Amino acid sequence: MRTTSKIRITRRTLLAGASGTLIASRAWAQQPSEVKVGLLVPISGIYARPGTVMRQGAEMAVEHINAQGGVKALGGAKLKLVVLDSGDTTEKAKNAAQRMVAQESDLVAASGAYLSSFTLAVTEVTERANLPVLTLSYSDLITDRGFKYVFQTSATAASQARQALPQIIKLAETASGKRPKTVAILTDNTAASIASAKSMREGLLAENQLQLIVDETFTPPLADATSLVQKIRSAKPDLLFFLPTVISDAKLLLEKMNEFGLGQGKVPTISFGIAIAEPDMLQTVSPELLQGVLTCVASWGAKGHEALIAELKTRYKEPWMTQNAISTYGDMWVIKDALEKAGKADRVAVGEALRTMDAGPSKYYPLGEIKFDQKGRRVGAGMTIVQWQSGVPVTVFPPELALAKPFWPKS
Repeated sequence: MRTTSKIRITRRTLLAGASGTLIASRAWAQQPSEVKVGLLVPISGIYARPGTVMRQGAEMAVEHINAQGGVKALGGAKLKLVVLDSGDTTEKAKNAAQRMVAQESDLVAASGAYLSSFTLAVTEVTERANLPVLTLSYSDLITDRGFKYVFQTSATAASQARQALPQIIKLAETASGKRPKTVAILTDNTAASIASAKSMREGLLAENQLQLIVDETFTPPLADATSLVQKIRSAKPDLLFFLPTVISDAKLLLEKMNEFGLGQGKVPTISFGIAIAEPDMLQTVSPELLQGVLTCVASWGAKGHEALIAELKTRYKEPWMTQNAISTYGDMWVIKDALEKAGKADRVAVGEALRTMDAGPSKYYPLGEIKFDQKGRRVGAGMTIVQWQSGVPVTVFPPELALAKPFWPKS
């Protein structure tokens, strides 16, 4: 009897142990070993360069997140970056988004898609799939459509123009002793450029006592800039708002301006967006033609990013950190924090976590908070002003992020 009793006890113990192991195994199985996050950016075509830099920023962030323990709420699950090519047209970007949601059904969130026109097309697709998308694109339309799964980490184009214009005027007055009175707008017809110009045309210039005397829109890529620059030369504006998004167009226009005697500060030139400050500019345009050119961007490598800038230079041989790298780097961390908040690798739960996120001050974007309003716009999103100085575009505004002091080009 004693032997039988011992055997029964041993069996119960074994069964209990096996049951406990089974329960633990099932619980562990519910925690994924990796979580897929998407990056939909141009890797081919005329926008391949900025898309590649966005990929670099995302890769750095994913490596840093995984090295620091992954997603702790998911048992240390690692992020896996899935990169998809949006190509260089709106139609290609939309097709890429359709492939992404069909073939990568386990993505929990994504970042992309560079040009606002691409982002507008892509998010029509991802919204229907309940896939959260963070974007550095500027167009106000992106978050004016009532979508629940689109989150704009950049200040919108209209907001950037509203923030930047008083600073540009102040800089001009301080440096030259007189207030600008007339302006010209030279813009391509991509969504972000149109949004920036629209806000200026529809009241912002008038609010700042500026008269619009030249207003020209073109379709990239330009074949000839002669007629556009002739109009600038004839009008002689105090400021030129210069809004190309393709480097070849910026090159063509700057060279033609120099040929017509408008280069090197003859007409103070202010851009919006990062195209004018891309490293590739120096491969085609001399530093002298770029000296003093200002551009207003949603983010840039700035004070507080020194270690990241150094790593980017070492790993990828990038000469400086554009918005494409720093904002996409930040997007990966925001997605990671949303996964921690959601507690599961589920895109609907991640979307809800993003909508209700309140993680305090921004780390990888200028000013504001890591919090989104009901439209999906980052609360208090600021912007930076970057200026070409001695062959390098450096952050000159806001003062707390500036790496150099701005100067006004001499006429």
